[in-house]
Amino acid sequence: MPQPEFDIGELVLYKNNQLIAFNKPAGLPVATDKTGDKAMDQLGEIYCKSKLGLVHRLDRPASGVVLFARSENALAHLNEQFRERQVEKVYLAAVANRPEAMEGKLIHYLRRDGRKNKTIAYSDPQKDAKRAELSYRYLDSSDHYHLLEIRLHTGRHHQIRAQLADIGCPIKGDVKYGFRRSNPDRSIHLHAWKLTFHHPVSNQEETITAPLPPQDPVWNAFNFND
Repeated sequence: MPQPEFDIGELVLYKNNQLIAFNKPAGLPVATDKTGDKAMDQLGEIYCKSKLGLVHRLDRPASGVVLFARSENALAHLNEQFRERQVEKVYLAAVANRPEAMEGKLIHYLRRDGRKNKTIAYSDPQKDAKRAELSYRYLDSSDHYHLLEIRLHTGRHHQIRAQLADIGCPIKGDVKYGFRRSNPDRSIHLHAWKLTFHHPVSNQEETITAPLPPQDPVWNAFNFND
């Protein structure tokens, strides 16, 4: 997909000697992939003039907060927090259809197809499928789309995309999971909005909030203040 143009310094959301977080634009991979395109980790290392540790991932066509560790100690602490599900991840999604319930919890069993880079969601346990859980809350509607807040309780490949699609709410632009047409830049309207964790040295709770992409008519059509 096309590579976005930006000033790396303007993407910094949070920075200290242990950690740095960026508001990743849609279309930019978090880490170098087989395309060889520039990636968030490479650009972050140039900005910081030092090595960064990859803590978590965000799908290339999605936007939002991505956190990196600037020390081995910070990386180990954050890896432990993610492993023990002590990190709260909140997303925003613009979807085609409004869910039947205003809020709810979705539990599926996900099986990844590496060949197609796609995840299949099942309602019942399946061989080689991993349990996935999220909570959603309806926030608002525009003339054409509906805004959901998503809280992840597990971190599976394409989890939000597959689970929302399975209940008939594909994310705008996500043709891989059933939306009728792609966005012109092949992005999807999924945004990693908030990330809450404990600082690896002070143990103080920190919440990083990533503003929605500016000048986007889909996001801007919602009556929502981030």
